[in-house]
Amino acid sequence: MKWSDLRAAPAPGTVVLQDAPAAPALSLTVTSEAGDFPLLVVRTAQGVSGYVNMCPHQFLPLDHRGGQLLSKDGEKLMCSAHGAMFDAATGEGVAGEGLGCALMRVPLETVEGQIRIARAAPEG
Repeated sequence: MKWSDLRAAPAPGTVVLQDAPAAPALSLTVTSEAGDFPLLVVRTAQGVSGYVNMCPHQFLPLDHRGGQLLSKDGEKLMCSAHGAMFDAATGEGVAGEGLGCALMRVPLETVEGQIRIARAAPEG
């Protein structure tokens, strides 16, 4: 399944943030005509990445049981429900229940300082 297959997936071009996130990881809800969409925006050395805020095991938001999204080293996203860990830059599972899985990547772009759902990017 791709992120864009989800019922509430926002259309390409939808603004998700007015400017770059100050926090290294941010959980937010993007509200559009399609509905409310759970999004993670993550800032790493590789740039800004977006993921559906949904653990691939329990389909709960990664921050369901608390607001701590990143590991101490800032390199991994953590599921607060059961400890699965995912590489913050790629979304690939790196530890625990995350091994062999990946978060659904949402393509983002920066246009005139705004973070938006990318208009033309590979999905994954």
